[in-house]
Amino acid sequence: MDIERLEFGIDTFGDVTEGPDGALLPHDQVIRNVVAEAVLADEVGLDAIGVGEHHREDFAISAPDMVLAGIATRTTRLKLATAVTVLSSDDPVRVVERFATLDALSGGRAELIAGRGSFIESFPLFGYDLQDYEALFEEKLAMLAQLIQGGRQTWQGQLTQSLDDVELFPRLASTPLTTWVAVGGSPQSVLRAAHYGLPLMLAIIGGPVDRFAPFADLHRRALEELGKEPQPIGWHSYGHLAATDDAARERMFRPWLEQTSKIGRERGWGRMSRDHFDEEADHGAMAVGSPETVAAKIAHGFRTLGAQRFQLKVSTGRLSHEAILDTIGLYGTEVVPLVKDMLSGS
Repeated sequence: MDIERLEFGIDTFGDVTEGPDGALLPHDQVIRNVVAEAVLADEVGLDAIGVGEHHREDFAISAPDMVLAGIATRTTRLKLATAVTVLSSDDPVRVVERFATLDALSGGRAELIAGRGSFIESFPLFGYDLQDYEALFEEKLAMLAQLIQGGRQTWQGQLTQSLDDVELFPRLASTPLTTWVAVGGSPQSVLRAAHYGLPLMLAIIGGPVDRFAPFADLHRRALEELGKEPQPIGWHSYGHLAATDDAARERMFRPWLEQTSKIGRERGWGRMSRDHFDEEADHGAMAVGSPETVAAKIAHGFRTLGAQRFQLKVSTGRLSHEAILDTIGLYGTEVVPLVKDMLSGS
């Protein structure tokens, strides 16, 4: 394993966090705090940030590319990605125009991570029918895969618009625009990413990382069978850092329980508990604990998946901005060197 090519990033959905008095912060302050978190990630040597898109009260960010543009002006090295762009309810033409603009502002650091998203609020908000959920993503990803190549474009759409020998502006500074496909556990989605020759980002929100190794293997095999160049594989999971395992778990548990219980009620999940949390921390992909504990879990993920990038989801519900900054600092200064040391010679 070439440890010098491994990348370490953070993800945030702009979760609405609590202030020092325990009250939830307003959305505008949360957005400014996300920018400050990205600045720290850049300063401690991390490689990437992913910013999520949601359209609901408990997440402050509905336009991640706008937030990334703000981050671009305050950072020098971070790759700037979405986590994810909900492509099914967006317009691939506008997506490429926005990311070409972000790429220009950041000096070539823009990345697009396209996915279905795990929430459905954007569909009625933008006038899309949930009955077209699969078909919209399929057609829009095909359109996007063509548009990121740049140049003049002709496209015949069914659920999208048609294009007749047009060019998008601003022009992409380099082509193709770096574009990942986010996958939550569907083999068909993995094969779709390989079909278009795109990198794969595994969104692991529960269970052990080992469960996703077959998807990574499938992506590599499919690319080879299709005669396409090898592409990076990354994965994303929740996590939190503190000086000790107990301190990290105690600080993360309450926000985790509150958030997963709320989403669980919406989706009909069973009741969440401390046992569920500890099971994920002990045996799942969730990387919560001391720098040594988190580093060991990340190193295991790199080995198991043969991945090139890990994205730590540092925001969890009302978990405070200060706690997130603590995590980012420990991640960049202590965890990353430990992981590289653990993997040296692998």
